[in-house]
Amino acid sequence: MTEVNAEATVGQAAGRGQVVAWALWDWGSSAFHAVILTFVFSVYLVKEVGEDLPGRISAGAWLGFALGIAGFVVAVTAPVSGQWFDASAKRKLSLAVLTGITVLSMAALFAVRDDHRYLWLGLLLLAIGSTAFELSNIPYNAMLRQVSTPATLGRVSGFGWAMGYFGGIFLLLACYLGFISGDGDTRGLLGVSTADGLNIRLIAVLAAIWFALFALPVFFAVPEIPRTTADPGAARAGFLGSYKVLWRDLRDLWRTDRRTVGFLIASAIFRDGLAGVFTFGAVLAVQVYGFTDARVLLFGIAANVVAALGAIVAGRFDDRFGPKIVIVVSLASMLVWGTVLLFVSGSLMFWIFGLLLTISVGPAQASARSFLTRLAPPGREGQYFGLYTTTGRAASFLAPTLFGVFVAVFGGDGDGAERVGIIGLLLVLAVGLAALLAVSPPERTSEPVDA
Repeated sequence: MTEVNAEATVGQAAGRGQVVAWALWDWGSSAFHAVILTFVFSVYLVKEVGEDLPGRISAGAWLGFALGIAGFVVAVTAPVSGQWFDASAKRKLSLAVLTGITVLSMAALFAVRDDHRYLWLGLLLLAIGSTAFELSNIPYNAMLRQVSTPATLGRVSGFGWAMGYFGGIFLLLACYLGFISGDGDTRGLLGVSTADGLNIRLIAVLAAIWFALFALPVFFAVPEIPRTTADPGAARAGFLGSYKVLWRDLRDLWRTDRRTVGFLIASAIFRDGLAGVFTFGAVLAVQVYGFTDARVLLFGIAANVVAALGAIVAGRFDDRFGPKIVIVVSLASMLVWGTVLLFVSGSLMFWIFGLLLTISVGPAQASARSFLTRLAPPGREGQYFGLYTTTGRAASFLAPTLFGVFVAVFGGDGDGAERVGIIGLLLVLAVGLAALLAVSPPERTSEPVDA
């Protein structure tokens, strides 16, 4: 592949202030993923706004279609976006623009009233926000090398993931206590009216403000990367021309660095398995292990806490022993605890082995980011994380599909039929682990130091 200036992104880390500023973006971005996309606004959109939607297609199906289209846009634009962010030396500017689009789409959700005629506006805004948010992770992840050294890269990555988990927990609790808890026409400690979905619409505004405020520090603390001159054509290429540059670089990557190709494939598989653990965890807790809705919320908070703590602790092992061993141990332990869950029953057993399962999710995610950063040539991090996003999107059907297949084929009609879906999730994790074992770890560029 084309050589770039090795000083473009190495050696710019200026201390803990930059690390904290960078990680605060992760803390703030949890507002979109946890509040808007997963637990609060998407639920309101389907259950309340789209409740009386005429026609045979449900609001939930339309939500799936909207997010599917957004995912397709991300998949086809992520590699060339990352390539352009690097070549044009506009990584931080790109992060600012994409963050701004996400925040504005979140704030605009206030206009989505509890009426099926507003469903289409809500779907459009969610699709725009989802697209911008996923693309914003490319320049953000690419900054990891700028705020770390070879000896601290794992710890910094783990700290960022942990901040994202903790930020989501904190904001979800604030939303629940302030705007959702209780019964009647007013909700929460703030006594906000539920008429026309006002309490949920105000949550969208709060989430937008949250993201905007905590995203600001990275733009002041972390410098922009310098422009490189090794491949000026990549910066000047138009949209279609960027794909020609991408195809050229992919051919070079296949010829010269199949390890990176192997890691992109392996990580796409096991990352989908990791996502499936959280996606279907609540379903399993209720349908199989007898959890109430309140206990599911408590378990979700606990699961995020242990995943965050796991990411922080594992970051030190990442720097000392390398990211591959952290991911391998994490995935292997998840296979063990997931297998145990197949044979135990009751809420206590799910509390114990479910938390043991989720404690490895954070380390695997953080060390996957560290692994790719160590593989990426300095100055090409954006392009590599663009490919990382695209391959992840390409494999995102595996865990949901296999979960559904195992439940449909082997689950039967009785209570707890979803238990066998665990086998589908474990299968995805096992295939990802097997693929990773065939990938050699990145070279050690520096001896780890204590910090």
